[in-house]
Amino acid sequence: MSTSNTVFVGIHGSVVALDKTTGTELWLTHLKGSDFVNVAVSDDNILATTKGALFCLDRATGQIRWQNPLKGLGFGLSTIAIPGVQSDQAAVVQKKKRDQQAEAAGAAASA
Repeated sequence: MSTSNTVFVGIHGSVVALDKTTGTELWLTHLKGSDFVNVAVSDDNILATTKGALFCLDRATGQIRWQNPLKGLGFGLSTIAIPGVQSDQAAVVQKKKRDQQAEAAGAAASA
C-alpha cells in the first residue's frame, strides 16, 4: 500500500490514516487514553505520543511496532523531533493554552 496519498491524524487517544483524495479511513489504531495525540512521520513509521508514552506504528497498516512508556516523565503534552523533518507544533501550543485557560477558569469558579 502506498502511503504517499495518506493523511495521518492523531485524535482522542488514537491515530487514523485517511486517503488524502477521498477521506476514506484506511486504518485506525487505538493507543492509550482519550487525550491529545501528537503524530510525526518518519520513513515507514508513524511516531505518536499520548498520555506520557511514545508509540511507533507501521505507516502502511497502523500496527504498533513498539512502545515506550517514558517512565517517570509524566503525562503532559509532548512533542516529537526527527532530524531532517520539519514539524509544526502549533497544535501542541494551542492545546496547552486551552488546558491552562480551563484550569484558570476552574480555579476562579472555586474561589
